[in-house]
Amino acid sequence: MDQGLTERLAIREVVETWAVARDSGDWDTFRGTWHDDGYMMATWFQGPAAEFIKASQDGWDHGVNILHFLGGSHITVHGTRAIAQTKMTIMQRAPVHDVLVDVACIGRFYDFFEARGGRWGIVLRQPTYEKDRLDPVDPAATLRLDPDLLSRFPAGYQHLAYLQTQLGFAVKPDMPGLRGPAVERLYADGAAWLNGAPAPRDGR
Repeated sequence: MDQGLTERLAIREVVETWAVARDSGDWDTFRGTWHDDGYMMATWFQGPAAEFIKASQDGWDHGVNILHFLGGSHITVHGTRAIAQTKMTIMQRAPVHDVLVDVACIGRFYDFFEARGGRWGIVLRQPTYEKDRLDPVDPAATLRLDPDLLSRFPAGYQHLAYLQTQLGFAVKPDMPGLRGPAVERLYADGAAWLNGAPAPRDGR
């Protein structure tokens, strides 16, 4: 098999394992998708992978319901480094103003990968958030959102941010979307990573 294809398949396996392990509470397997210095950027969390794993486990133990569904990937490999972009949907269920809702947010996982000791692992995961919606689980339910709170966040994840804010999370208000300076900066960081630069961190 072509070596480039072998590397891309190995990376895609890590991406898929991340989603399945996290959503099923398989924390040892989930931990194995990261490198030790891995870093996670999400709407509700920004920090080292080890702390993200702990926060995810705590949320799981308290009934937090966040699921991930994956689509196609585009993976660029340059030596021992790679950038993997994978279409994804984040789905979260929780009450908003006493009404149980589902939020679905479509975007991409933009992953900075590195091969160390023959193993590909995630060094940085920075999702992009491109379009979302909120629906009451009971279609007959009536729900009125606060327009001022909704408008605090970019259109790509404003409903997800609204729900997470209602749950008490401090949501990051400037995550990259489909277009704009934040995602253009992410693409530049990805290109620099492939050419040997350090992976960016929160606060840059």
